[in-house]
Amino acid sequence: GKTMLMNLFYDSLAHVGPWNQERQKIHYHKFMATIHAQMHKARQDAAQQHVHVSDAVLPAVIRQTARNGRLLCLDEFQVTDVADALILQRLFTGLWQQEGCIVVATSNRAPTDLYLGGLQRDRFLPFIDLLQESCQEVSMWDSAVDYRLIQKVESGQVPRLWFVGTAGLQNLDDLVNQELVGPRKSLKPLQLKASPSSQRIVPVPKGSLERGLARFSFADVCQTAMGASDYLLMGQHFSTIVVDQIPTLTLNEINWVRRFILLVDALYESNVKLIFHTQQAAEATDIFPVADKENAVHDEVFAFDRTVSRLQEMTSQSYLRKKWTGRGIGS
Repeated sequence: GKTMLMNLFYDSLAHVGPWNQERQKIHYHKFMATIHAQMHKARQDAAQQHVHVSDAVLPAVIRQTARNGRLLCLDEFQVTDVADALILQRLFTGLWQQEGCIVVATSNRAPTDLYLGGLQRDRFLPFIDLLQESCQEVSMWDSAVDYRLIQKVESGQVPRLWFVGTAGLQNLDDLVNQELVGPRKSLKPLQLKASPSSQRIVPVPKGSLERGLARFSFADVCQTAMGASDYLLMGQHFSTIVVDQIPTLTLNEINWVRRFILLVDALYESNVKLIFHTQQAAEATDIFPVADKENAVHDEVFAFDRTVSRLQEMTSQSYLRKKWTGRGIGS
């Protein structure tokens, strides 16, 4: 929802005095590419005018940037390049102090985590201090509502967060890769621990703590030796979890059924947004069909009624609007 909020703010200024002509909105990577192109041109101009290049380049770029709009909205602020890292402090100091610019930015990283692990990061730290001094940080983790999912469901683009069969798996892949992960992003293998000293490790085949998103197959979570504590740990780390390739279950797979019940219960407790793909079942009741429930001897047969109810609720718009109650780990 970060970009949506910035867009709302930007669009609200369309008829507000001088700001209509004094605003610019641009993706951070495109912004920095423009900055480097302007620096290259400024070097050429300074050389032709026999001006000391190091003194002339950045001031010229700062002036040009401000001329494009003193209100600068930057989307997806993410420092990954050492060349960017080394000029940001002088660039933004000039934009703020010399040109009186206002900066609004979105990022998946808190200011203190920008350029984490980058080359010569010690030279980047003064910029972090400058950011914290000059900007007010608003954490979207406090909301923990994925408005992209709500928008998809309410607009009818995704009828519900339930996908079936081969075609459904492709649609699920598109939703995850294009909307939830986003361009130039990917999910990576992770390992979860309840505490640094814990010996128990929960493997996550595809996940992103930044995005609060993880993807598992049914085999990953229900056909291996996992229990309630493992599922609760997943729910504490990820606000959205995808489980695909859910088969139609029978009494012969009662251990898988038991784990599936525990998984749904644990994720429900943390208000995790569960997106799932079944191989055949078009309804929750079809995941574990039992013909003669009255004579069933397994408790799971009756417990699964609660699972069906929860699965149905977890695909509703009202559930999607609930606040995730996990820890909101973002780095």
